[in-house]
Amino acid sequence: MTLTTALARRTRTRNDAGAGAAPQADRTPGVRATSRETSREADGLAVASFVLGLLGLLVMNILLGPVAIVMAVIALARSTARRGRALLGLGLGIADLVVLAVLVTENGTVSWNFGG
Repeated sequence: MTLTTALARRTRTRNDAGAGAAPQADRTPGVRATSRETSREADGLAVASFVLGLLGLLVMNILLGPVAIVMAVIALARSTARRGRALLGLGLGIADLVVLAVLVTENGTVSWNFGG
């Protein structure tokens, strides 16, 4: 009896949404996202790691380098469709830290500027 009632409620709510209404995703906390949402998030992380790694070569490489590395690793772990961009973000993040290490050993301080 209860199974029939639950099935009737489920059918009624689907019909109430209308034929043209798009189904809404379940946004309950603790529920995993669908593979499409995860892939889109991973693609965003790959692009963000690339941009932050590139920006880190110019300014704030002590902060942006490690952030770019972490974001690239997460994007690669989530198997992003933009694998090349994630790898570039990883490489640029490492390059940020290498540039920082070279400038620190050359100047003896963490601060640096473009002029000689």
